[in-house]
Amino acid sequence: MAFGIPHRSSAPRNDIDEADLRVGPPQHHAAGVKAVTVALERGIEQAGLIRTSRALTRLNHREGFDCPGCAWPEPQGRRRPAEFCENGAKAVAEETTLRTVDREFFAGHSVPELLGRTDFWLGNQGRLTEPMVIREGSDHYEPISWEESFALISDRLRAIDPDRAVFYTSGRTSNEAAFVYQLMIRSYGTNNMPDCSNMCHESSGSALTESIGIGKGSVSLADIHEADLVLVVGQNPGTNHPRMLTALSETKHNGGHIVAVNPLPEAGLFNFRDPQTVSGVVGGGTDLADDFLQIKLGGDLALFQALGHLLVTAEDEKPGSVLDQEFVQGSTQGYEAYATARRQIDWDEIDRATGLDRAQIRQLADRLISSKKTIICWAMGLTQHKHSVSTLKELVNLLLIRGMIGKPGAGVCPVRGHSNVQGDRTMGIWEKMPESFLAALDAEFAITSPREHGLDTVDALRAMRDGKVDVFIGMGGNFVSATPDTAATESAMGRIGLTVQVSTKLNRSHLIRGGTGLILPALGRSDSDDAHPGGAQMVSVEDSMSMVHSSRGRLTPVSASLLSEPVIVCRLARALLGSEHPVDWEAMGADYDVIRDHVSRVVPGFTDYNRRVRTKNGFVLPHPPRDTRSFKTASGKAQITLNELTYPKVPAGRLQLQTLRSHDQYNTTIYGLDDRYRGISDARRVVLVNPQDLAELGLVDRQMVDVISEWADDPTGRTERTAAGFRVVSYPTTRGSAAAYYPEANVLIPTDSTGDVSGTPTSKSVIVRLQPV
Repeated sequence: MAFGIPHRSSAPRNDIDEADLRVGPPQHHAAGVKAVTVALERGIEQAGLIRTSRALTRLNHREGFDCPGCAWPEPQGRRRPAEFCENGAKAVAEETTLRTVDREFFAGHSVPELLGRTDFWLGNQGRLTEPMVIREGSDHYEPISWEESFALISDRLRAIDPDRAVFYTSGRTSNEAAFVYQLMIRSYGTNNMPDCSNMCHESSGSALTESIGIGKGSVSLADIHEADLVLVVGQNPGTNHPRMLTALSETKHNGGHIVAVNPLPEAGLFNFRDPQTVSGVVGGGTDLADDFLQIKLGGDLALFQALGHLLVTAEDEKPGSVLDQEFVQGSTQGYEAYATARRQIDWDEIDRATGLDRAQIRQLADRLISSKKTIICWAMGLTQHKHSVSTLKELVNLLLIRGMIGKPGAGVCPVRGHSNVQGDRTMGIWEKMPESFLAALDAEFAITSPREHGLDTVDALRAMRDGKVDVFIGMGGNFVSATPDTAATESAMGRIGLTVQVSTKLNRSHLIRGGTGLILPALGRSDSDDAHPGGAQMVSVEDSMSMVHSSRGRLTPVSASLLSEPVIVCRLARALLGSEHPVDWEAMGADYDVIRDHVSRVVPGFTDYNRRVRTKNGFVLPHPPRDTRSFKTASGKAQITLNELTYPKVPAGRLQLQTLRSHDQYNTTIYGLDDRYRGISDARRVVLVNPQDLAELGLVDRQMVDVISEWADDPTGRTERTAAGFRVVSYPTTRGSAAAYYPEANVLIPTDSTGDVSGTPTSKSVIVRLQPV
């Protein structure tokens, strides 16, 4: 049963005025009563009281719908009444909003006018309501039918070489939509499938696959509760994964210790005031980090090698007392070479790379030695550097030599961002899926998938830049604002003859196109999907810890013209590939059980998919290192690797900049203008700088500057990029570093500056100078 729409709400008319910037002191605790009031205010403002309450009471609950925000897992046992966080509630408010962007909106707003608006203003206008097209030479979108849309797309695709088309995927896409999407793309004849993972955790997958044979984390929520030591490295859980704070507080309540390693002192690392507990409302909450190591940007590889040195030499002094020799000898390869390398250390270089006191490093080594159950969690702070893969392999080395893989309370924990980014990869959204997957896909559907690897995100940008792409299709997301080198990306997109965006809300990517542009409006997670012969449909997702569970929208969509992503793909595939194609697209679009039956025969771990996904908690996918301490590497053992020590070198008079989210956004979706934990509100074009660095640079707090990035190795010859009109804010970040919000600062990141092996943009390693305006 879908719940009705009680009333409409109006969209804001005013955009951001950067002159309204307000700065207060950073907070030292996360959540609390304020998080509850903000969450409710945003929901009621967007969707009204009744619709908001109906959505939030079903959010992340069994028989409800999965949060469209982050990929943090749900508890397997009893769930709390409010099984969501402040930012999850904001994500739902954005999706359940009663504001609409319809044909009258587009008639009254030209694309040139909309290009002058921010992502904040665009996203707050409301939900898209019907397919829209903008044709070459026009400045306005106008309505187009679904049938005409599919015909337009399929005609263009059939007229070109398949490898001149690019198919992007956002991490919000469900398992069912992702599976039929990659099936359509491979049936068409290309592997050009860039996705948002290319820009975030690709480094994690690359490192973990080489080290332990699978590119996924190995822990569960129960493991985090049970661990006696949890390292949170390069991650800001208070803003990016707030429900993780509940798990960390459980670690502390069970006697465990937490060590935070980060360049910024984020509120969520220090204290959590759980608004569903008495102490969180009227008390002091739960203190989280026992130690805080405020490391320099990109210095983590040096830290992990220093810790490795201390562990190896301690083992040398007392053999058998520090390392898990039985595991190392029986289940790993490479220890002897690793130990030889780690016995040598240049502490002066470690000091330069990390900026940490040696006593802090020794104390952390002592904690590792005394721990019986260690988990290391990380996010973008580790994955968006040139040397990220080496850094993460060194992190895994520490766990391997201690035997902290495949035992309760221990393991690797890459904390994923978007809610089904891991599931999309499992379903085949990858430009280089293994032969085993492609062979199974071909056998199931009587097709022949292409074997040549396709384009990832950065390679797709290069191909667009070089005029080698004729059609771009985006399944969700905001590609233009999410990718690096904004000016170059927009220029590259302007070369493309047809751009197609499957979306729920208006964003900047709809405004950048070369010839024809299409917007195809889709149902969201919270929307009921009832228009099927067999009744309402559900989808499924995979969380950060490899749990697969169902998601059912319950709210009446804001428009009867919206289609679900699986239906959009299946109808497009039928138009593109024809009725003689061996895949029964109509059956899959009508009944998602048919999709899941196919998945069960193609994707390992999904046997009996339809039954198991309907069980109380869904099901967990196989993970050999976790389940049996087995490793699908070439040697059959976990790999302890050798990695050259490298770290960013910042020239005099320059800073190393990292891009990050505010507390009032999720990826490129800007909910509001209150970065509450950092004390910054009502503006976004700010750059956070250590006060001592400001003094050395001859700058003062709130001074207006242009931020100019420098990269001498740019193969295009464009060595500088400028983000104009930022205000410096004195902030307690590490010396020599700076921070600014994305997408505003993405313009500074060169397209070709990417991580080794992973190809991830180096969004945390941007050398900049601040030029007074």
